[in-house]
Amino acid sequence: MSDEPKATGKAGGGRTGLRRLIPTWRWVLGGSMIALVLGCGVLVAGYLLVSIPPANKAAAAQTNVYLYSDGSQIARDGEVNRENITLAQVPKSVQEAVLAAEDREFYQESAIDPKAMLRAGWNMVTGGGKQSGSTITQQYVKNYYLSQDQTLTRKAKEFFIALKLDNEVSKSDILEGYLNTSYFGRNAYGIQAAAQAYYGKDIDEISTSEGAYLAALVNSPNAYDTQAHPENRKRAVARWHYVLDGMVKKGWITRSERDGMKFPEPDRAKPSTGMSGQRGYLVEAVKNYLINNEIIDERRLAAGGFRITTTLDPKRQKAMREAVDDRLMSKLDKDRKVDKYVRAGGTSVDPKTGKIVAMYGGIDYTEQYVNNATRRDYQVGSTFKPFIFTSALANDSKTQDGRSITASTVYDGTNKREVVSDGNGTDYAPENEDDKSYGQIPVSQAMNKSVNSVFAQMGVDVGPKKVKRTAIDLGLPKETPNMPEDGSIALGVATASTTDMAEAYATLANHGKRGHYSLVEKATHGGEVIELPDRDVSEQVERSAADSTTAVLRKVVQGGTGTAAQSAGRPAAGKTGTAEEDKAAWFAGYTPELATVISVMGQNSETGVQKPLYGAAGVERVNGGGFPAEIWGDYTKAALEGEPVRDFDLKTDGDADIPGTAPPSDAPSAPPTEGDGTSEPPPTGPTTPPTDPGTPSIPPTGPPTDSPTLPTGGQVGGDTGGPGGGPGGESGGEVEGNNGWNGGNTTGQPASAARMREVREGDTGS
Repeated sequence: MSDEPKATGKAGGGRTGLRRLIPTWRWVLGGSMIALVLGCGVLVAGYLLVSIPPANKAAAAQTNVYLYSDGSQIARDGEVNRENITLAQVPKSVQEAVLAAEDREFYQESAIDPKAMLRAGWNMVTGGGKQSGSTITQQYVKNYYLSQDQTLTRKAKEFFIALKLDNEVSKSDILEGYLNTSYFGRNAYGIQAAAQAYYGKDIDEISTSEGAYLAALVNSPNAYDTQAHPENRKRAVARWHYVLDGMVKKGWITRSERDGMKFPEPDRAKPSTGMSGQRGYLVEAVKNYLINNEIIDERRLAAGGFRITTTLDPKRQKAMREAVDDRLMSKLDKDRKVDKYVRAGGTSVDPKTGKIVAMYGGIDYTEQYVNNATRRDYQVGSTFKPFIFTSALANDSKTQDGRSITASTVYDGTNKREVVSDGNGTDYAPENEDDKSYGQIPVSQAMNKSVNSVFAQMGVDVGPKKVKRTAIDLGLPKETPNMPEDGSIALGVATASTTDMAEAYATLANHGKRGHYSLVEKATHGGEVIELPDRDVSEQVERSAADSTTAVLRKVVQGGTGTAAQSAGRPAAGKTGTAEEDKAAWFAGYTPELATVISVMGQNSETGVQKPLYGAAGVERVNGGGFPAEIWGDYTKAALEGEPVRDFDLKTDGDADIPGTAPPSDAPSAPPTEGDGTSEPPPTGPTTPPTDPGTPSIPPTGPPTDSPTLPTGGQVGGDTGGPGGGPGGESGGEVEGNNGWNGGNTTGQPASAARMREVREGDTGS
């Protein structure tokens, strides 16, 4: 037995295995201390090295240059509208409104808010969207000393300058500078210019309520101008409420004062005369395109210095303006009251490239500020009906008795025919034009004559959700107002713009293929080339469905309600439409080369209220087959002058008969008698209605046996699954839901009431 001692080692001996890879507490503590010292060193060095610079030249905004596609100039903007004032001139309540909107702890907090900065950065990294992490001090530094560029270098400078400024300048001076440099929209820099731009008075005359609206604008001037964008009014009012609620929370106003305030509608804008004619509309549309597609930040664009080449073709732009002037504006009489309400809008798209080549916004930007080509507050009427037919084909939909829906499928076109769903009545019985009944009628002829009872039933056969999905696939924005997932969608209660509709019809013209539509060809800022969205073309609707719709719409132009469009002298497809009470008339059509939508609208210039157009320009009613189709024909003829005549290349898979290909030789002298929607037949006498060459499917002889389930929006109305739908329980109400069958966001119209109306108000979707 050995006498040598055994090696036992010391307590806590050497680290072995994976333990050797785990740092000890000494290493962790030491590393943390080193990082802390280095971090403090960086902060100290940054604070010492970064000085407060002189005012940035960009604080006085530069000029943006807007060009046509050929390089010729549309307009320049960027004249600075700014009047600096002292903080004492700004009412205390207005100062507090701005603080409530942008930085409620301004007087108590540091110049920077690390938590807000980290939260904003996290949201951007995780896809939560852009969010400001800046205090008022940081925003002022960015506005006055630096630039709007989104770079790490600029953000670092902003951080250190804000800290230094907070130590060397009073909070009151910082707030004064902030109020004088912030952009409020309407080319107004500073709160004094904003007070004049929105309310026509100096800032010291602005009330608390008005000040809250001006404060709301700082967050998003483009979105919250209720005069330029009436469709965004709810968002603007919500932001105004947010500001006032913040003032109550801080104790700056009482709850009773806040409850007594009404939303202060701003005045109409008074644009620069340099934006007269069509120029202002085009510049506004381009700005919105850049901002809404997140190509250029709104404040950076307002700071100027951009050279923007648009997709707009000066030849086609001129052709559209002349067509509107010749066919419509020249016929208006200043002594005829209703003629003062007449507005027109139009958009033209190249289906192959997705480029918007022409746009008509109104008679003059300095007189009519709202762009009629991009506004979304007029019903599109029967121009929506082709989307229902396309959806039926794309989804292989069937009628209530199990027949496949094609152009030759026969429907019951009886006036006020009750729509049936799942074998049950719905109390929804839409009127046809002039209460006319058509009996058993093929879909193609129902499209020609714009028979509401047919397409109301077809919308339910397909399913409102599927119809809406197809409309979006074709090109209507998801956020299109009044596009409900219930039966009313079939009659065109949606309020899309002419630009939205032109893009959707361009998809039909391009055989169901769609990509990103563009209004800007190129944008530069000094040596920087701005990145633009890719086209990314893909098939959104199968070709046979799109081409079959085109085949049906060819017949509308050849012998239906759109014969006035034959003046283009080319193969064309299109659809007429008239909004409820004759407040708007539409023609949406296309050739293989161009998709163009024209709308004539009625609006009181003083009140902004939509007005009926009965008697306008000396005609009994303004309908889609009249002025809009005539404008479309003249424009298309001029826009394509010198280009070879091309016919449609259609592959319908038997879902529609391809009509004759010979282009018309003469334009009709008057629109046809078969009105669209609420349109009255012209006084020139009837024309022979078209006949459908296809063999109709056998109409049903008994009650439906196999029907689709009604969507959750309710039989006659109600939000999808939402409360307040009336007595209908889970399906959203039978009559008085928020999305009624007969009118989008209005109360549904029971069949009994529809039959008893003594005065016909017109159909919502015609």
